Amino acid sequence: MADILLATEGLSKRFGGVIANAAIDLQVRQGELHAIIGPNGAGKTTLVAQLAGQLRPDDGVIRFAGRDITDMAAHLRARNGFGRSFQITNVVRELTALDNVALAVQALQGHSFHFWRPARSDRTLREPAEGILHKVGLAQRANVLAGELSHGEKRALDIAMALAGRPRVLLLDEPLAGMGPEEAPGIISLLATLKGETTILLIEHDMDAVFSLAEVVSVLVFGRIIASGAPVEIRQDPEVQRAYLGDEDEL
Repeated sequence: MADILLATEGLSKRFGGVIANAAIDLQVRQGELHAIIGPNGAGKTTLVAQLAGQLRPDDGVIRFAGRDITDMAAHLRARNGFGRSFQITNVVRELTALDNVALAVQALQGHSFHFWRPARSDRTLREPAEGILHKVGLAQRANVLAGELSHGEKRALDIAMALAGRPRVLLLDEPLAGMGPEEAPGIISLLATLKGETTILLIEHDMDAVFSLAEVVSVLVFGRIIASGAPVEIRQDPEVQRAYLGDEDEL
């Protein structure tokens, strides 16, 4: 279909005798927020790492905007429209929030991360960085060292750095991980504002967040997608309930 932005066909990855991903067929449409859920060890992070280019598949094909990118290096995928956040925040603690995002903008332009001082004063880097910080709700924290930000603020900064690459698809690996009830709503609200603006593939354990945000949910169990559909369909799927979600009354 013309609106399919990211797709996999038969994507598989093994680590010795362990099958992490088994013949995964996945389709993510332009502008969609597509969530991948599943128990620990289901292969979710392995899937995202293959999509982003950090891991090479053993079998299968990855297509982006109709182009086969299976063998494309991670940095080239980033240049061509992939943004990614990680389970552990990837910020430089010794630099300010603004410096972190300016560095990410600078990297998009092909400059070395070693030359961070010009990034602080260069208006062509600083102004886009300020705009992105405003978008993620960190405008008032721009000059605070990243190491002094709260956990939720670091998460928002991590997303800001991914957005600096002007991604066509944003891969988010458990953005709510380790977050308490006082900070999680802020990240959920941020993702809601990004929804529709940027195609998002979301890996997340927080089911309330998943079912409130996602338009499509795919369920990964033992490396295989056992169901994919609208949130209401996934909630009612008997196989999904048995394998992962539990009793329907608990959802």
